[in-house]
Amino acid sequence: MFNCKPSVLSLALAAAGVGFAFSSDIALAADGINTEKTQVANAVENETNVDNAAANTSSNNITAEDDIEVIRVTGYSRSLIDSLNSKRYGDTVSEQLSADDLGALPDVSMADALTRLPGISAVRTGGQAAQINIRGMSGGFVSSTLNGREQVSTSGSRSIEFDQYPSELISSAAVYKSSKASLLEGGVAGTVELATVSPLSKTEKHNFVVNARAMYNDRASEVYGAEEYGDRVSFSYQGKFLEDTLGIAVGYARLNQPSVATQFIGFAYNGTADVDFIENDTNGPIGDDGDMTNAHKEYLGEGFELQHLGGVETRNGYMGAIEWAPVDNFVLKADAFISRFDTEAFARGFRVKLEPESASIANPVLDGNSVIGGTYNRKSTGNTRVELVNDDNQDFDEVNSYGINADWQVTDNLNVNVDVSLSSAKSNFRNGLLWSNVAVDANADTPIFDENVSISYLLNGLDLPDVGFNQADAFSDTDRMMVSKYGIYPYVNEDELIAYRIDFEYTLDNDVISSVEFGSRYSDRTYSNDRSVFEYGVDNAFSSSQPPLRLTDDMTTVVDWEGDFSYFPSYLAIDVDAALNAWFPNGTPQPVQTWGNADGVAPGQAQGYTNNYSWSVLQSGEVYEKVWSGYALANINTELGGLPITGNVGVRVVNTEQSATVLKNVGGDPAFGAQNILDEIGINNSLYAPIVEGVSYTDYLPSINLNFHVTESAQVRFGAAKVMSRPPINRLAGDASASVSDTGEINGSSTNNPFLKPFYADQYDVSYEYYFDEGAFVAALFYKDIKSFIDTDSIDNYDFKGNGYNVPDSIELDSGQVVPTVNGTFTTAMNNEKGGYIRGLELAYTQVFASLPDAWSGLGFNASYSYTESEIETISTFAGEASKQGLPGLSNNVASATLFYSYEGFETRVSARYRDDFISEQVAINEQVVNFDGETVIDYQASYQVTDGLGLLFQVNNLTDEPTKSYFGNQNKTGTIQYFGREFYLGLNYVM
Repeated sequence: MFNCKPSVLSLALAAAGVGFAFSSDIALAADGINTEKTQVANAVENETNVDNAAANTSSNNITAEDDIEVIRVTGYSRSLIDSLNSKRYGDTVSEQLSADDLGALPDVSMADALTRLPGISAVRTGGQAAQINIRGMSGGFVSSTLNGREQVSTSGSRSIEFDQYPSELISSAAVYKSSKASLLEGGVAGTVELATVSPLSKTEKHNFVVNARAMYNDRASEVYGAEEYGDRVSFSYQGKFLEDTLGIAVGYARLNQPSVATQFIGFAYNGTADVDFIENDTNGPIGDDGDMTNAHKEYLGEGFELQHLGGVETRNGYMGAIEWAPVDNFVLKADAFISRFDTEAFARGFRVKLEPESASIANPVLDGNSVIGGTYNRKSTGNTRVELVNDDNQDFDEVNSYGINADWQVTDNLNVNVDVSLSSAKSNFRNGLLWSNVAVDANADTPIFDENVSISYLLNGLDLPDVGFNQADAFSDTDRMMVSKYGIYPYVNEDELIAYRIDFEYTLDNDVISSVEFGSRYSDRTYSNDRSVFEYGVDNAFSSSQPPLRLTDDMTTVVDWEGDFSYFPSYLAIDVDAALNAWFPNGTPQPVQTWGNADGVAPGQAQGYTNNYSWSVLQSGEVYEKVWSGYALANINTELGGLPITGNVGVRVVNTEQSATVLKNVGGDPAFGAQNILDEIGINNSLYAPIVEGVSYTDYLPSINLNFHVTESAQVRFGAAKVMSRPPINRLAGDASASVSDTGEINGSSTNNPFLKPFYADQYDVSYEYYFDEGAFVAALFYKDIKSFIDTDSIDNYDFKGNGYNVPDSIELDSGQVVPTVNGTFTTAMNNEKGGYIRGLELAYTQVFASLPDAWSGLGFNASYSYTESEIETISTFAGEASKQGLPGLSNNVASATLFYSYEGFETRVSARYRDDFISEQVAINEQVVNFDGETVIDYQASYQVTDGLGLLFQVNNLTDEPTKSYFGNQNKTGTIQYFGREFYLGLNYVM
């Protein structure tokens, strides 16, 4: 059996109140004790000396040296070592954040905290990390749990938004990079396990903590209407009562922070035109099937926008737990976590719509076969224009997690755990857009849209572009600018999951298998999305039936650009409420879910709608998912040739039933289920049949984890598993349609697909871990064989009639000739078979110089580096010509480092996070896949402990004001250039 002698550092940590064994993993620090649930940390007070720590550990058959030197490890150093011990004694390849670490984090959310771990990076949204990437895989491949329970998300996908989880309310976090049978399925990239406090496990009888911080953003003064100041406030209480049989914990955290950005965003290359007039130019776009009709043309960008972003983000988080242990072998716990994250934001500036295919283009500047500059003039038949935008966006997010857990040690050998949970999320996003355009004379009785539009620009790669507008003076003139269109586009997601779980663990008296675990879980999930719309006016001209609004000085402010953007022309910021009150004196109409004047709506039924809004109905619906899973796991504790080996081997079996509501266009034929479907205002459409479609499947997921304890300080881990990640829940929501062209060809599409199967991968991990008295060195290799991905693909010669579409056998042409219809292309989301490998290397090093004399003993360093590569490629056309690009979310190189120092109550640290280029989405008019440039984000924190209870804190996030920059294909085709500003915090912590 495995015997482990404690290191000097382990005993020093025990003296500092830090446990070096966790739950069943205490076996790794004890002789032959594998399942005894001892909590060393809880038995040792912070001021206990080494003799007491040794006495405590001796009860677990560990003998301490009599002459061990006392080394006190506190603060950030203690947090790092605590995390290392959790990693060291875990049974999988994992990364850990300790409770003390989280309690002192400068991070706004858990996303920022997790990015300091090896192989983990994040995509910044609004300057903050929201979703994380693990080992080069984006958030959709990351499974997340809270207190061991699956969490649903407000994002409309599987990945949770970590910025909704305040770091102040999370007591621990773990990232499992290798899998085991008892872990919930779903994480091809990895599983993130967050946990709130267990009050009975705390050492203190009572503990009350208050944090208060004021914040300031140094770019907010450059954005008209932005808030410069914000605050963070939190408090928590934990107490034990009735002779430590009843525990209570409550917590509250409030974040009120300005959201600030100044940005340039280039739009995708969606157009083509011949601008160089080179005959027989074969470098341009090539049509389907090698059609060379367009081969002499060049790729043209759709346009760009320059905007100020501002607003306020308010997050209120609540945590509560009550734990009852009436007898020694039974614990009942109920806990709750609630988050409310509200965002009210504006975007102001101008949007340039080049409409290049209908413009006159002079002096084009080419990068290869793509236009990156030139002068665009509007034609009488074109729509080239500059719009002033005053967007008003609101996002109200709700996250709820509730659970009840009963843990019963039935006998000395048998443990039973039962868990019931509810996770729910709701996102109500309201995207309100106010467009303004230039009039010849806004004071005229019948204003005329100014069609004299000339736009010159030249992209400068990852620097801001050169721009020029012949209408620049009009952008800040109320005698020229008029509001021409208002639109609001709400998007409501709701997601709810109820789960029931039972787990058993039975301890064996065996030289190979120390215990067996087995259990079962059932979950029932329902997801829904609802779209709606209201539009008034037009944005490419002035409407005669819905005339533009005359602006007045009392509803506008002239805004100048500052800093790097100062050379751009001034514009009018419009008070949206004042404009809407003037435009709609009887009240602004509310958005509705409607067909509009879509096909299938009878003449006269559209009630004044002139646009097809069928998307608001077709993209609304529900997804249902029921999952049964069971697992069996054997925990290994043995020796082979004198080499101690621990670990586990097991298998998880998962059965999934998924289905979604679909409105299928059956041409109004009742034989195919066509019904009269009313929208929210009573418009009827008779073309569609409401159906529920789906699929069920069963997966077998074997796994093995082995830990070879080479020496007392060194160990080698090996892990192998088959893993899966289900498709984003919103990609299962179905909508399907088919139509017949004028020539008789049938084509159709389904944006999503309720028949999508999971992503699958076989993964392998090998790591070497060396722990020394003041730190650790870890090196890991990993390999993932991805079996497939979800793509949007086209199926040629699709059998529409055989798949339930009511399509005609023939049509009559305009000439009167009757021709048979032919099957064409069906475009849909599907599982491709074009997988590939992801492989990489991770290195991590921690050094705490606790043994150095006097003032130097508080010095320390923590760093990690990962290299990841993949053969997986995707095809993108956003840069014009279809091109291959890497796996979304993958940065080849990711690194982080923290240098820290503490002395007599003073502590300071500087942290840096780096990731190189990666592929992700930028949000412009629509979501666009772009290449993001590498970035380095640096944070700084300093604190001083005035008394035992009172501490002061100063910190700066994004110390160098690192921008986000992206491009299409190569850096000459600019995507995003966005600055967020530095965030300064000043506050206090009080512990009682």
